[in-house]
Amino acid sequence: MEKITHVIVNPLKSLNLLSREDVDGLTSSGGDLLALFRHCALAILNTDSVKDDAEELLTDYADFDVRLIPQPRGLRLELFNAPPQSFVDGKMIRGIQEHLFSALRDIVYTDFKITAVQPKLLSSAQITDTVFRILRNARVVRPDQSPQIVVCWGGHSIPRQEYDYAKHIGYQLGLRGLDIVTGCGIGAMKGPMKGAAVGHAKQHIKSGRYIGISEPGIIASESPNAIVNELVIMPDIEKRLEAFVRLAHSIIVFPGGVGTVEEVLYLLSILMHPDNNQAIPLVFAGPESCREYFEELERFLVDCLGEDVRRHYRVIVGGAEDVGRAIRSANDDVHAKRRATQQAYYFNWELVISPDLQEPFVPTHDAMAALQLDAHLPKHELASALRRAFSGLVAGNVKAFGIEQVRLHGPYQLSGDKKFLSSMDRLLQMLVRQKRMKLDQEKYQPCYQLVE
Repeated sequence: MEKITHVIVNPLKSLNLLSREDVDGLTSSGGDLLALFRHCALAILNTDSVKDDAEELLTDYADFDVRLIPQPRGLRLELFNAPPQSFVDGKMIRGIQEHLFSALRDIVYTDFKITAVQPKLLSSAQITDTVFRILRNARVVRPDQSPQIVVCWGGHSIPRQEYDYAKHIGYQLGLRGLDIVTGCGIGAMKGPMKGAAVGHAKQHIKSGRYIGISEPGIIASESPNAIVNELVIMPDIEKRLEAFVRLAHSIIVFPGGVGTVEEVLYLLSILMHPDNNQAIPLVFAGPESCREYFEELERFLVDCLGEDVRRHYRVIVGGAEDVGRAIRSANDDVHAKRRATQQAYYFNWELVISPDLQEPFVPTHDAMAALQLDAHLPKHELASALRRAFSGLVAGNVKAFGIEQVRLHGPYQLSGDKKFLSSMDRLLQMLVRQKRMKLDQEKYQPCYQLVE
């Protein structure tokens, strides 16, 4: 296997001016913190890979190493046995270079400036403040811009025609001056950014924003694509999801796998909360070939959450220009409402997010089996429980921890209301049939069992 045996990389920016304490702390800490950065660095250097198995990536590059070289102005990185696709003629691609130091910035800031001084148990408001501080440190929240951020969710394992559709949607958004936020991987995360870049170029917009938000547990399966020009690594999946919805002025959901369903359930749990008056415009969009996908997803949502769930989203099949116009109009409405109520444009502070959506969920077999998928729960609580179930399925598919859990203990066991399980099974079978679970479908083995 071809590898870049040795290279030294300098920061392109100031890493937000690391102090000597930060540098000394990171270089002397060893153990978990350096292992975390090594994991994120390898995933970033593996950009646009056709593999989405974290364990396989770590095995292929078991001899990869990264060393931190302190300097008066910050840090240099020394890399050994790195993936070659991030280099051109022996030099690292500039965007990848920036991503490496963005990951280092977020890991240093989170550990030394936030986690180290926080109590173990945080209130809901403190968790939201943590999300804001990480985004502010990454200079993602900007008070001088009108609402123009569109979050795009969707799968990394999608056919070419769906990728082209997502790219065309991004083009329509770019023509309308809108910026893109995604999970930063390939597929439906890369397509909108690539299309928006062309739309921005045609409009001579030189400040287009392509924001990627990831977290250490999933970055190896969704390595940042090279179009991302603002990368943020959040500490866990819950803070990643909160960052999406706090930044979003509107959201588009393209077809995807269990990770996309998790994101949808997370958002619907928020929108259906009885104390929440802050709507986020939500559009499900895909080409005509995806009509069955959205019909099955909607059947599942209605079976579990009731007919009322339909009022929180709009489905547009085909019609990329229709999606572009709908999102531009929705963002204009958000602008008018926030201006009238004197709310911040750059961060949705008023959004009510329940603590159960903020607390990290560790998908052990006991935790998955203990989930209450009960029809008697309030709808927003049921959506939250379903979100955790799908979060576990994401882990079992692509995260190193979940894959190891399934290897050791067998498939996760999920139990609950018979109607919910039947509808969930139908949805999951469709995702398997349409090859939306993993990039390598030939050897896919379900990581779950549904038990009445």
